[in-house]
Amino acid sequence: MQRIFLAFLMCLSFVLPATAQAWWQDDWHYRKQISVDTTPQGAAINEALGRTALLVRLHTGNFTFDGVKEDGSDLRFIAADDKTVLNHQIESFDALMGMALVWVDVPKVEGAQRQDIWMYYGNPKAAATGNGQLTFDPNYTALYHFEDATGTPAKDTTAFGNTAQSATGASIDGVIGRALQFSGQPLLLPASPSLQHNAGSAFTFSAWLKLDQANGEQLIVARREGEQSLLIGLNQGLPFVEIDGQRAVSTQALNPGQWQHLALTAEGSKVSLYVNGRETASLALAMPAFNSIMAMGADVHASAYLPFAGAMDELRLSKVARPAAQLLADATSQGAESKLVVYGVDEEQSGYGFGSLGFLLNAVPMDAWVIIAVLVLMMFQSWVIMVRKNRMVSRVSAANVAFREQFAKVGTRLEMFADDQDLALRLRDSSLWRLYQVAVKEIRTRREQGADTSSVSAATIEAIRCSMDGVRTRENQALSSKLSTLSNAIAGGPYIGLLGTVLGIMVVFLGTAMAGDVNINAIAPGMAAALLATAMGLFVAIPALFGYNRLITRNKEVSADMRVFVDEFITRLAEMHGESQFSEAAHRRGNHASAQHTNAQAPA
Repeated sequence: MQRIFLAFLMCLSFVLPATAQAWWQDDWHYRKQISVDTTPQGAAINEALGRTALLVRLHTGNFTFDGVKEDGSDLRFIAADDKTVLNHQIESFDALMGMALVWVDVPKVEGAQRQDIWMYYGNPKAAATGNGQLTFDPNYTALYHFEDATGTPAKDTTAFGNTAQSATGASIDGVIGRALQFSGQPLLLPASPSLQHNAGSAFTFSAWLKLDQANGEQLIVARREGEQSLLIGLNQGLPFVEIDGQRAVSTQALNPGQWQHLALTAEGSKVSLYVNGRETASLALAMPAFNSIMAMGADVHASAYLPFAGAMDELRLSKVARPAAQLLADATSQGAESKLVVYGVDEEQSGYGFGSLGFLLNAVPMDAWVIIAVLVLMMFQSWVIMVRKNRMVSRVSAANVAFREQFAKVGTRLEMFADDQDLALRLRDSSLWRLYQVAVKEIRTRREQGADTSSVSAATIEAIRCSMDGVRTRENQALSSKLSTLSNAIAGGPYIGLLGTVLGIMVVFLGTAMAGDVNINAIAPGMAAALLATAMGLFVAIPALFGYNRLITRNKEVSADMRVFVDEFITRLAEMHGESQFSEAAHRRGNHASAQHTNAQAPA
């Protein structure tokens, strides 16, 4: 037994996921494993990204929001060494709806590797520490999440505080939380010192765009300084960059109605245009100097161009040229189908959170828990019935065997044990004993009424048999009682479990749709948790099926014993007190039945 237990523990060591070596701080009761995967199975990025702000999407498909504070202020992100605290910024957090967007500053992301970080939560006393100024590297000169309400100027996340000078458009659902829908008016960024640009200096622009229609030439970015200009726009849906009248047009278009990533980098004498993280056009020019405002969505000084017709999300400006690998990571990791960030299991500080099973249980939605609770009640009810009925049949069978041993001594004295109180006490569970008692009682009742029991008529014998058959029927009813409950568990358990699974899957798909994340890592935990209800239904039905069949078989054995005993007793009674009359009556019943059968077969 000890060897089997050790082997079981060894199997668990291979099956359960790897965990960190130590708990960060005891005040945090839960943690969740999060992996940054740049391997071919993940984001497939071979080059190192360096310092990167990763987007962590939490929703009901990968996080239960149980134990975390309503505003997410107790979230902490810790490196794999269980010591280093990573900066983070909460863009949005809604525990009631089960959706959250959090940016986490990972100091170093390697290419073609998988590294783990840990998200700690579950500390009611924790204060908020999220800070966008620390989460994003200082080379960002302006960064807008567009989480502001409609009519509010867009706020800059960085420490430079480049809040937009104007409010334009409406706040809509974006690729990352909320987005800005342009309505013909530009979004003006201030001419602040941090947004000044020296001639030939490095520069990066990036944003998520959703084009409403691909008509004409639409401006996305416009900046002018005297005769010098920088224009980023769309020509019939094809992105272009134009510097001082020289233009390069992308080979890949933006599709209307879809969120796509657009970026521009300038370094030295080269300006490159990127669509969805891939370079699609370039200019052999250096960026001119600018000290003016920057217009997003339109340029009031360029009447030949149309204002941008669409929405914008996650606008970023940098004073460095972001590497192509980082732009590719932004385009692939920030979208709804990101494979860069992988979500692992949740753990409890106590150490007995059941590992993967605990994560599965935490992912079960509330409506599925209601179904599972009903199934648990059915399971316990069926098990109690099976145990009690099995014990009852065992007692009856054992008592019947003991009665058989005693009845074998009766011989011609059928009333030999009728007044034995000790035997009656020992055989109180025997159904044969109760059949014997009713038969003897019928004989004595007739004797007390003056009948001659030394010669019993066939009619009297039939009456005694009927009395015994009545007791036998009630005994069979007692044996079969509660078995209908087992039958309901067998037939209804899987259907009830299936109902819980369907409801759970509906909730998972609804939450996934609302979160905008449809990759397998998002829906698999919720699907597995929903299937738990069906598994529970089968767990109710399968034991009940085996128990029901076993009880039915044992009940048939007891019923057969009673039927044999009734025939045996009646035969002995006829032998001792009225064999000829009983035989004659039986012969008449047989002739009558034969005549009825013949008449039924005769042609009309």
